[in-house]
Amino acid sequence: MEKLPIHFNYVKGRWSSSAAFFFPFDQKEQYRSEKSFYLCRMNTEIAVIFDMDGVICHTNPYHSLAFREFFSSRDLAPTDEDFAQHMFGKSNSYILTHFLQRPIQGEELLQMEEEKESLFRKIYEPFIDPITGIVEFITDLKLNHTKLGVATSAPRANLDLILSKVAIRENFGSILASEDVKQHKPDPEVYLTSAKNLGVKPEQCLVFEDSFSGVSAALNAGMKVVGVLTSHTKEELPPCNLYIENYAGLTYDTVSKLFS
Repeated sequence: MEKLPIHFNYVKGRWSSSAAFFFPFDQKEQYRSEKSFYLCRMNTEIAVIFDMDGVICHTNPYHSLAFREFFSSRDLAPTDEDFAQHMFGKSNSYILTHFLQRPIQGEELLQMEEEKESLFRKIYEPFIDPITGIVEFITDLKLNHTKLGVATSAPRANLDLILSKVAIRENFGSILASEDVKQHKPDPEVYLTSAKNLGVKPEQCLVFEDSFSGVSAALNAGMKVVGVLTSHTKEELPPCNLYIENYAGLTYDTVSKLFS
């Protein structure tokens, strides 16, 4: 009697077979091996989430220029050290409140934010350039079926500007900007929301961040973190799983090993 083929199906959390026939031992082992492979694949699914400023593009020098012009019109002159401690990775609400030394909120915050971010976009647009290797890295992740997202503290208009010049938007299953959350980094809301959007658990996520507050947000979310050293040194960031200067030579295999 001819042995009919059997197929395993994964439905509603259970494996089932299309027919109940007896097979030679080696054929049974083949099916067990295939079943184990697919179960393992499901359990090791990962997602990679990128911050934007200092992670996709090295924007921080241009933010500094925009803030210098903004504060100069108000007779303020923050130093580079001031910016390093109180600008990189921070929300505009925090930055403006800190440097103007009074609460900035509501309509005043919206007006000041638009003024400063418009300056930034005007200054930065002619110089938009992705960090070395990130486009190739994202392509490799996508080819290996990695879920991808962007989670930034920057306004949506800044994110849209950069994604209009760096052709990676179509790869992302979740795109979040400052308008999409109530709490900003180091609060984990933006990363927890990204994980939910991508359909994965926090422990399945790897975040690329360049700032103290950003790394802290990812750690607070229970995620692994790669520190991108465009704005800070290793010593200036919380402990990360890996540190990089840029994405040259980085691959899916590099990422997957962090989950081993």
